[in-house]
Order: sequence, then structure tokens, then C-alpha cells
Amino acid sequence: MEKLTVLNGLVVPLDRANVDTDQIIPKEYLSSIKRTGFGEGLFAAWRKDPSFVLNQSRFKGTTILLARRNFGCGSSREHAPWALMDGGFRCVIAPSFADIFFNNSFKNGFLPVVLTESEVDRLFHECNAFPGFRLIIDLEQQTVATTDSSLVMRFDIDPFRKYCLLNGLDEIGLTLRHAEKIRAFEAQRKARYPWYF
Repeated sequence: MEKLTVLNGLVVPLDRANVDTDQIIPKEYLSSIKRTGFGEGLFAAWRKDPSFVLNQSRFKGTTILLARRNFGCGSSREHAPWALMDGGFRCVIAPSFADIFFNNSFKNGFLPVVLTESEVDRLFHECNAFPGFRLIIDLEQQTVATTDSSLVMRFDIDPFRKYCLLNGLDEIGLTLRHAEKIRAFEAQRKARYPWYF
């Protein structure tokens, strides 16, 4: 998993509440269990509308998605954060998230940032007012800031989840930190119970 420390990224405003996982990645794109190849299905139904925000050239190369409350509701598909990451995003900022999407995001190296409704409102205003609007997300400091630091907001994150993101560790990576102990245990088990092998 790729480490996430500081993200300096272009922001795209998705001014919709209750964006569900079927809108993020429709079911017809779920034929693979690999974590890549889902970018083409990201918001597929909405992208049929030429005026959809992600179809606008000024938002090409965005890495931060700005959304409204209850982002990621609906089904429990882990493909939703995979699709967002495959589409170039590393973070989504919203006032609230559906629990399963929130948990799946962290497990896959994707950062969901919770800010207050008023902070998110202000970011939508700034994003719409200034083409090329960027934010700097500093995970170590737990801040979201404008590039000139005229606006700095703090967010909370579980310390263990923060540690995993900063160090690029998913559940497999966490387990492999103990590879020597695992090998020693397996060797001992094989010697003790050879009929299993």
C-alpha cells in the first residue's frame, strides 16, 4: 500500500449528499477482485451527462474529492474506494460517511476526512470561486489547509489508522512485519506435526 503523508491536490466539488456505492462504482463493473481497473466505471452513470463535474477539463488530475454528508452509503462493496483510487483520488472530504465505506477506505490506503458542515460549505464556496483550487492535507498534523494557509482546519483520525496510512500498511503489510516469527512458528509446527504436511 502506498504511504500517505502530505497530499497537495486539486479539488473537485461533488455537490451531492447521500452518494451511494452503486453511484461510485455501478454493479456491472464489479467482475474483478483485483484492486485496479475500476477507474473507467467511476461515477459511470453520472459521467454520461457532459456537464457532470468530473467531465469538466478544469478538474482533470484531481486527487481530492469534496462531497456532502453520508458519502459512501448503500452496499458494502470494497470496490468503491478501489474505484476512487483508480480514478486518481487519494482523499474525500465530507461532513459524514457511511460506516462500511469509511472502514473500507482506511483498509485500502484511501483517506476519508470528516469536517463540519460549515467547513465543507466554505470549501465548496472556495472551490467554485477559484479555478484550480487546491488543498494541502497533512496527515501527520491532521490538517486541511489552503495553499496560502489562510484557512486551516483540523480533523480527527484514529491513531492506529493514521499509523497505517503514514507507513503504507494494510492488513497484509501489518502481518508481514512478523514474517520471521511466522516462519519460525511454521517450522516448529512442521517438525512437531509432520503428518499435516
